[in-house]
Amino acid sequence: MRPGLTVLIAAFVVLMVPARADDDKKQAVHKVTQSKSYLMVDPIYATIVANDHPAGLLMIGVGIDVPDPALYAEADHAMPVLRDAYVRNLMAFAATQVRTFRQPDVTVIASRLQAVTDRALGRKGARVLLAQVAMRLTK
Repeated sequence: MRPGLTVLIAAFVVLMVPARADDDKKQAVHKVTQSKSYLMVDPIYATIVANDHPAGLLMIGVGIDVPDPALYAEADHAMPVLRDAYVRNLMAFAATQVRTFRQPDVTVIASRLQAVTDRALGRKGARVLLAQVAMRLTK
């Protein structure tokens, strides 16, 4: 290989590396909302029980609106604890109170999740927002 060609290839590679690194930083980020106070919670699934057998799934989509920046930081840090508390509470709710022949009461679900949020964070100030409540029955 000629020395001039080697230098040209090396210069090309050196010039392209920073541009490629900048492209990685500028990738689009999917946002659910423009609100800076919104925390998204992954969907929660709980088993619906009928006649001592699994009869379907209850799926809950939820987010938290936390306008206070200090509480927002706490809620973001405590998200694994919050999610665990939500899952446990909704598993008990779905197994004992959700019936396959009627829609679940969304006000009861919202009240339960709000109480769990206030208890887990140690104070009020975070508002639970229900995005979706759906049932999928096996029969």
